[in-house]
Amino acid sequence: MGRAPADNTAYAVILAVSFGHLVNDVMQSLLAAIYPMLKVDYGLEFWQIGLLTMMFQVTASLLQPLVGFYTDKRPMPYSLPVGMTSTMCGVITLAYAQSYPMLLLGAGLIGIGSAIFHPESSRVARLASGGRFGFAQSMFQVGGNCGSALGPLLAAFIVVPRGQTSVAWFALFAFVGMLVLSWVGRWYSGYRRAGKRPVSHYLVSLPRRKIVIALVVLAMLVFTKNIYMASLSSYYTFYVIHKFGVSVQESQILLFIFLGSAAVGTFVGGPIGDRFGPKFVIWFSILGVLPFTLALPYADLFWTRILTVLIGLILASAFSAIVVFAQELVPGRVGMIAGIFFGFAFGMGGIAAAVLGVIADAKGIDYVYTICSFLPLLGLLTIFLPSLKDTRNH
Repeated sequence: MGRAPADNTAYAVILAVSFGHLVNDVMQSLLAAIYPMLKVDYGLEFWQIGLLTMMFQVTASLLQPLVGFYTDKRPMPYSLPVGMTSTMCGVITLAYAQSYPMLLLGAGLIGIGSAIFHPESSRVARLASGGRFGFAQSMFQVGGNCGSALGPLLAAFIVVPRGQTSVAWFALFAFVGMLVLSWVGRWYSGYRRAGKRPVSHYLVSLPRRKIVIALVVLAMLVFTKNIYMASLSSYYTFYVIHKFGVSVQESQILLFIFLGSAAVGTFVGGPIGDRFGPKFVIWFSILGVLPFTLALPYADLFWTRILTVLIGLILASAFSAIVVFAQELVPGRVGMIAGIFFGFAFGMGGIAAAVLGVIADAKGIDYVYTICSFLPLLGLLTIFLPSLKDTRNH
């Protein structure tokens, strides 16, 4: 089945779930952005920083596939504002936490909110796409990337000068997100009552074994991408402070620049995937970033800024393509696939953050970026992916 006309694309709905993604990811990136402050205030070790990330991301990882599987059978349009409510409660808990266990609880509540939000919002983006799956998925993703980029910037100029309790101000942002997602829920309910069905680019007819192998390869590519992204999102501030002696505020700005480049890469990757196919984008993204990751551990501050922008731009372009590829392989399981891949991304990133924290304590933060620089080599697994064009049924 071919692409639907472009005017069938519900842009307002895609922008609304993208905004919800922005709010959700501002909250979760805010957690990572205040790590240097929490480390000093609570006397934390790197492994405890890693455990905070793991608490948030593994909570989301374990729940997301279950939420996706359940909502494939019983869609829940109004689960979106419910997820945002959990995120808001997590932010308030972080703001007023007086102990490390309370910090863990706040991180867990944000993780639960993320788990509820991602599968259904990804489904809504696909339903509203009018067949432009890569565009819709990248627009949805770019909201999250912008949120991830804004978190450190907001932390640098609001939380660092004003202290931990100023995190509570972001609960108002989450409340606005709840209102927007309530409107999305009404649109989604109307869509279902109208009995509409999403179109598909391809009717995939592959043997079950090949589909399973393809899904495993896609999961490994997400694994590779997210370990490297975790190394930057969780420890980049510590790296530039340690190696180049920059201030905490300047380190947050550098993290913002990296995450901003990842947002641009995500936005560009989806439409390119619609034009040339998701496999092309995956090849370019995973392997194309390798020269820059290998050079990063040996760069001075000027080139570190340049290289991290290129790494964010190229590496982030693949995720929308990976999700679209997987959803095409398993039609009718949009929520479950979104849950698995978003959940896998969070879970692997969380576990990686904890492991990298232990390595940083034992070997130093520089060593972390040396070993992570080789991860894009696993992008060679892309050779085992089938071509969706070859499986198209007209």
